[in-house]
Amino acid sequence: MWQHDCPAPDMINADDSLLLDKGLTALLSECDKPLTIRQLVAEWPLVKAAQLGNDALCRYLAGYDKGTVVDAIQLPAKENGRMFYNDALSGFNFTRTRMPFKKALDKLLSEQNNAEADTLYVGSTTVDTCLPNLLSGNKIGLDALDPLGTLWIGNKSRIAAHYDAPDNLICVASGKRRVTLFPPSQAKNLYVGPLHFTPAGQSISLVDFHQPDFKKYPLFKEAISNALVIDLCPGDALYIPSMWWHHIEGTESINLLINFWWRDIAAYIGRSENILYHALLTLKQLPAPQRKAWRDLFDYYVFDDNTARFDHIPPSKQGPLGEIDENTARQFRAWLVNNLKY
Repeated sequence: MWQHDCPAPDMINADDSLLLDKGLTALLSECDKPLTIRQLVAEWPLVKAAQLGNDALCRYLAGYDKGTVVDAIQLPAKENGRMFYNDALSGFNFTRTRMPFKKALDKLLSEQNNAEADTLYVGSTTVDTCLPNLLSGNKIGLDALDPLGTLWIGNKSRIAAHYDAPDNLICVASGKRRVTLFPPSQAKNLYVGPLHFTPAGQSISLVDFHQPDFKKYPLFKEAISNALVIDLCPGDALYIPSMWWHHIEGTESINLLINFWWRDIAAYIGRSENILYHALLTLKQLPAPQRKAWRDLFDYYVFDDNTARFDHIPPSKQGPLGEIDENTARQFRAWLVNNLKY
């Protein structure tokens, strides 16, 4: 890791009056930057089991297991936990496999004292599918947001910097995590890889955070100057707002976190990423003056905060320029699909 005194995100404790007065949902709904909440989930039975050791943690998890088969990543020890591309960027440096969750736990336990163990990582696994009722006994208090809970468990791991569209609250149950965060504006300095060919669905920074090559990636120095770094212990939680880039490293023999995803818009609105992908196929190919004109048009139609700018159009004719309900979204999605035909 680079030698740099990066500041940490804003931080409060679980007993902070701000949290107690507002409640977790209201507090996070008002946040527009990362927030660490120390010991937010310290009273979870899951965290308390982990405090007794890896064996107790795995017994606790196995008690909820119904024989679910999960996706797992296996990575040679020489990669030092970094899940990434191969040297030619033609494939990846890890293999994917399917295995019973209980088998993954047994393998992690069998290698817990082996400093040279290969990496085994089970990530982005829906908790309710893998371990039914686990969250009923380990509540987070975000029911109003209807979040999706997922688990991430493994030994040493390094997940390359990436962004996620949903808001995200990560809760460390076991082990330690170092999280490095960058605001969305730093995408231009992170040397992001392909959009369509990725290790896990999201495009990632190509910079090795342990050994950054500043000759190859000189703008990364600017990203570092805007980075936030936080070390999380069992019981700690970190709120990562939508679109913030984050690099996550697990450093112990068994690291487990549960995270919660949610969006503050209706599901029928769809995925914003689709706009970016289509713009790359169309707008990016235009001459510079036309791209500038389209930027101005997007500013007017999409990014301008003047809510009265369409008041000259009767509400019944505003369509997607006005309030969008599920019926309007369905109608104009069909209209869009028809216009995409060529």
